[in-house]
Amino acid sequence: MSVVIVGGNECMVREYINLCNNYNCRAKVFCKMRDGLKNKVGSPELMILFTNTTSHKMVKHALSEVKGRDVKVERCHSSSLSALRSILDKHITEATLCSRS
Repeated sequence: MSVVIVGGNECMVREYINLCNNYNCRAKVFCKMRDGLKNKVGSPELMILFTNTTSHKMVKHALSEVKGRDVKVERCHSSSLSALRSILDKHITEATLCSRS
């Protein structure tokens, strides 16, 4: 599963990626608004928005990139590893159950 994380703390980027790797997910993390965000999002299966640590403008750009596509969007106010773990638990288990049926 491919995951895009928008927001979060810059010092936690490596931990976010490592946690996603533990769930067999490929992750891209965008903590700051940068030129080219539009071209770098790609086509993820899950987009996680850490709303406490990102600007409204960045959320708006990220959502416009996945609009009209089959992408699950999860918003979370906290940008902690435990919050990310609970989101991944929810979506990875759901994806596993869907693929088995």
